[in-house]
Amino acid sequence: MQILRTYGRLWVDDLDQALPFLRELVGREPDLHFAFDDVKAAAIGNFLVIDVPPAERSRYPGTATVVVSDLDEVTQALAAHGGHITVPESTSETGRFLYARHADGAEVEYVQWRPEVIERILG
Repeated sequence: MQILRTYGRLWVDDLDQALPFLRELVGREPDLHFAFDDVKAAAIGNFLVIDVPPAERSRYPGTATVVVSDLDEVTQALAAHGGHITVPESTSETGRFLYARHADGAEVEYVQWRPEVIERILG
């Protein structure tokens, strides 16, 4: 298993309002821009900018989004080290993801991108 990218999360009230400053700060356009349920999100630089109503934010635990090469290997490693999955695996337009709590209490979202997303963003 390999970590391909790590994003710090930025919770915002309005994605469209947040992006102009981040484009200037990062110096480029978002790599990803997607929506599901009540969530709108964009990945720009090393930020995952998430627009979701504040009352819904607790549905998406964790402080980081970690893109990995193999989500199944992460699941096995979590169990081997005393961690567990807190939100079961699901899919989105970018790939597969789940939320986990490490044995030390850290909460992380793990994502395995689809091959075409890896190619487009990482080359």
